[in-house]
Amino acid sequence: MDGILPLWKPKGFTSHDCVSKARGMLKTKKVGHTGTLDPEVEGVLPLCVGKATKIVPFLTETDKVYEATVTLGYATDTEDATGATVETTPVNEFISIEKIKSVLGTFKGWITQTPPMYSAVKVNGKKLYEYAREGMEVERPSREVRIKHIGLISPEPKQEGDTFTFSFRVICSKGTYVRTLCVDIGKALGYAAHMSSLVRTETADITKEDCYSFDEIQQVVDKSSGEQLLLPLSRGLAHMASWEVDDEQIEKIKHGQVFEKPTHIHQEQFTVMNAGEVLAIYQQHPRKTGLIKPVRVF
Repeated sequence: MDGILPLWKPKGFTSHDCVSKARGMLKTKKVGHTGTLDPEVEGVLPLCVGKATKIVPFLTETDKVYEATVTLGYATDTEDATGATVETTPVNEFISIEKIKSVLGTFKGWITQTPPMYSAVKVNGKKLYEYAREGMEVERPSREVRIKHIGLISPEPKQEGDTFTFSFRVICSKGTYVRTLCVDIGKALGYAAHMSSLVRTETADITKEDCYSFDEIQQVVDKSSGEQLLLPLSRGLAHMASWEVDDEQIEKIKHGQVFEKPTHIHQEQFTVMNAGEVLAIYQQHPRKTGLIKPVRVF
């Protein structure tokens, strides 16, 4: 059983929980996830099964699409709705859509983020959330991430009591903390803020519409192996350039042969295909100009 199981991760599950459950349902140990989602976040979580586990790092590196709701008025220690309040700034105004759009626009492009204390980033071999649970604050390394698109979505912004909420859609690079983005957007508007909800709607070429819930998966595996639920490897690598080879080259590819670089390939890494099937991932040869060598062979 080889392919990508497009799971719609439910709230209350860690990404590791999802892998464990999928292993049991599909009756296979070879399952890996492609980008951690916090327990209270739902959304697209592609699980790589069998040979597809070889593409986990390539799928993890892709852009993600999220729909987030930010609440202005108070900040929490976790930067989301699960944490304890650490700062309050009551919102006594209705913030115009024009102002929100203007502020969101300032976050487009490359930005610098400092990961939240409640995150899995490691400092001195220990995860930040482990320090946080011990009541310790440590210096956190900043990182550059890319916001390709950010814009308001429905429902309409809403003022309620001392808080103000609005939702936005963001397309961002690997490693982006949307919680931190919400906090920083709040600061730019002049208020303490936190992320009150988050849904991941796309990972690479895999969307919400492709996904199955655990209940739907169970219904299928009760009747069969569940193999028909799996997407081909090509769906997880659609963001990469590709080189189509003929039948005569298939065996050479499978044996990891070095080739001259195809003239149309300019990317560092790319897929090698035959009749829609991914045979391998190749890259520019690091030492021999004009040649290519395999990174993964399937």
